[in-house]
Amino acid sequence: MDATAHRLACARPDCRREAIAEFLGTFILVFAGTGAVMVNKTSAGSVTHLGISFVFGAVVTAMIYALGHISGAHFNPAVTLGFWASGYFPKYKVLPYVLGQCAGAIAASKVLLITLGKVANLGATIPLNGNWLQSLILETVLTFILMFVILGSGLDRRAHIGFAGIAIGLTVGLEAAFMGPITGASMNPARSLGPALVGGIWEHHWVYWVAPIWGAQLAVAVYREISNGFRDFN
Repeated sequence: MDATAHRLACARPDCRREAIAEFLGTFILVFAGTGAVMVNKTSAGSVTHLGISFVFGAVVTAMIYALGHISGAHFNPAVTLGFWASGYFPKYKVLPYVLGQCAGAIAASKVLLITLGKVANLGATIPLNGNWLQSLILETVLTFILMFVILGSGLDRRAHIGFAGIAIGLTVGLEAAFMGPITGASMNPARSLGPALVGGIWEHHWVYWVAPIWGAQLAVAVYREISNGFRDFN
């Protein structure tokens, strides 16, 4: 066995453990976030739109602090691909992470369907009035902002230590608050996949894969430029 193969073989247990953490984190994110959307519908608006936005931001913050030291707390295929593009995430972990994230989101939506029924489209993200181009642009911008904050607060070593979870959670919450009614403010292909697959709601679903991935890649390119090719990170 050559050195590379040996290194990959030794890394597989860790990768599996990290993929499980990504599954759990994404499960909890989707269970809480889309669950809030569904409960808001069944309770005649008692949660409110701002309440839903708070839940999404709060659960992201909680999961970053709970699981960040295990997997890095991606919980989002677009973020995983963004980290890979930056050179700070190994290629062999990309597929296990993405599969774990998608499986977690699907499992959460299935539990919500069983317990709450097919309410509020299971929290599926659908462009307002079917305007896919509007949502494509906005989701790209929203994910750019999110990935930019992740890079600046969580990856750049010059940032204040310990505040990444708060910064990222606040970003998710505020973006959900001001753009949720238009696009659903997904910024996360896995978050959109769970309700779409379990609920059979595929209207313009491709937007919620293409836009977040584009946005995250653009953020990586911009941050690379302003950080001297990421050399300033060290």
